[in-house]
Amino acid sequence: MLTLRLAGIVTAILLLLSIPLAYWLSYAKTKFKPIVETLVSMPLVLPPTVLGFYLLVAFSPNNKFGVWLEEWFGLRLIFSFEGLVLASVIYSLPFMVQPIYSGFKNLPTNLKEAAYVLGSSNFKTLYKVLLPNIKPSILTGIVLTFAHTIGEFGVVLMIGGNIPDKTRVASIAIYDEVESLNYAAANTYSLILFSITFLVLLTVYLINGGYLTRYFNDKS
Repeated sequence: MLTLRLAGIVTAILLLLSIPLAYWLSYAKTKFKPIVETLVSMPLVLPPTVLGFYLLVAFSPNNKFGVWLEEWFGLRLIFSFEGLVLASVIYSLPFMVQPIYSGFKNLPTNLKEAAYVLGSSNFKTLYKVLLPNIKPSILTGIVLTFAHTIGEFGVVLMIGGNIPDKTRVASIAIYDEVESLNYAAANTYSLILFSITFLVLLTVYLINGGYLTRYFNDKS
């Protein structure tokens, strides 16, 4: 349940952050764009232990930044659920941004221009015109982010440790059970994660492939 809660919160946060970010990356013309694209994509190739280590150092109570967060906001991100959320948001960022970015880039340019000609504002064009036309990309980003967060190990272990009912997510529990030679429990956890991931991805392929729409049309 802790794993599903983490994945749900991270997915919701990244959906809100990634739509404006992907929109900016798709249409902005600035020399800083390659730098932002690189930073967004780095978690795809950066070892999770590297990211986890630097987050651990940054948010440590022995670090000035960590002390500042705790004194001013009451946030202690090391070995806490809040720290898991922040680390997962950073690590799963490209899995939400990239599909939405691709969706924006594949839209015809005249779609946006036509909306402007008809007097739509930037926000109205985004909300009423562009987003409805990239629903499959948004759904793909949601599913990939959710599934990726469920399977995280290195980052969450570094920043959250292994505290039962607080930071001990399923991937860490599997590792613990294997180390304890408790293969039955490890198999149970693994089977649950496997089933959830399979069902989520299958749903995306069915919806994006139009199979559900054709099925219900045939039935009607």
